[in-house]
Amino acid sequence: MSIPGKRPKLIGTDLDGTIVRDYSGVSKRTVEAFQRAHEMGIEIFYVTGRPPRWMPEIRETFGLGNAICANGAILFDLMNDRVLEEWLMPIDEQKEVVKILRQHIPNISFAIEYNNEFHHEVAYVPRWDVGVDLAPVEKIEEKMTQPAFKMLARCSNYDLTSDQMLLIAHQVVGELATVTHSNPSESILEISAIGVSKGETLSKMAARAGIGPEDAVTFGDNPNDFSMLRWAHRSWAMGDAHPETKNHAKSVADLHTEDGVAKVIEQLLELPE
Repeated sequence: MSIPGKRPKLIGTDLDGTIVRDYSGVSKRTVEAFQRAHEMGIEIFYVTGRPPRWMPEIRETFGLGNAICANGAILFDLMNDRVLEEWLMPIDEQKEVVKILRQHIPNISFAIEYNNEFHHEVAYVPRWDVGVDLAPVEKIEEKMTQPAFKMLARCSNYDLTSDQMLLIAHQVVGELATVTHSNPSESILEISAIGVSKGETLSKMAARAGIGPEDAVTFGDNPNDFSMLRWAHRSWAMGDAHPETKNHAKSVADLHTEDGVAKVIEQLLELPE
């Protein structure tokens, strides 16, 4: 199906489950599509839930582009490995959110991220940052010593899915924090300061470059991508995305394992300026 409109001025894409495959990384076709877009003057933003410490492989793979990390909480200079701006969660709000979620979600445990640090409770079993925090604590409040770019909460016995946890969290702390997730099978929540999201930060960066949603395209696969999929006038949910993603995007791409994003970008680059 042909894509209407003009060539975009900005591409905003999620990473994991969108252009990054679980085990095989990023395909050559995807890298070449982004490199060609960059050469044609299109702004590239990798908009991810990842913290900056997880970004070196993206820098090495693409060698270009800008980054928005931690679901919109960090503007990151990818090429120079520098945090440029942060939108952080105050300590008192961290404590209040944890207090309330403990009351409403059984067997919940927490982790917290600030600076280049990751801390977690004994009950919180990391799946990706294994070995980073060598001294876990009984209660995460012990590590709430400064504003954080992200907190995580896990249902330690997996009794609730991420979607079930998210529904509860929206009801009980939705006015205190931005709560989302990027993995429906992990019984996990990702928590940021109120008003912080991928879409909010991407729209700010686009505005600084004089680019509006009509000249932007976005790609994503999970609830933490919904805000940027809604913001862009042309946006794509991955074919193997969370079932709700298509309700926030304007179109659906092929599976992320079948170079869905690259296929769309190749068509976009054929459009007139």
